[in-house]
Amino acid sequence: MNLAILGMATVMTALFGLKAYLVIQLTVLLIAGSAGVWLFYVQHQFEGVYWERRDDWDYTAAALQGSSFYKLPRVLQWFSGNIGFHHIHHLSPRIPNYHLEKCHNANPLFQRVKPVTLFSSFKSFTLRLWDEQQRELVGFRHLRTFRKQAGRAARG
Repeated sequence: MNLAILGMATVMTALFGLKAYLVIQLTVLLIAGSAGVWLFYVQHQFEGVYWERRDDWDYTAAALQGSSFYKLPRVLQWFSGNIGFHHIHHLSPRIPNYHLEKCHNANPLFQRVKPVTLFSSFKSFTLRLWDEQQRELVGFRHLRTFRKQAGRAARG
């Protein structure tokens, strides 16, 4: 396989030139890498995520509520290797990616996991901090509210 890749790279470089070949390869690498980082981020940082400290942590709850069911359009689901069914992957990482959807559809337990859609996943951009009292992810705007409340409490 390594020889085949080297041969393809050599032929493509000879046909199009080193600069064009590298521009294409680096562009694809940048897009694929960014998509991978985004998928990883969204599947662990979303509204309603489960986070617990060591003593209260539960394996099943962490799998089903601490990683998302990222319901993607069919073409993106295919390109991502069904990794949107991340809750199942965390519950049992030995299930092959081509069986994740079938597993999700076959078990009523998985039907209760709230999906994160492509549109709703953009809210993840704003979630940066874990609020211990409310037990939820919040954005930096939440700090303003927290500071105002702390200021009122200090004055009052």
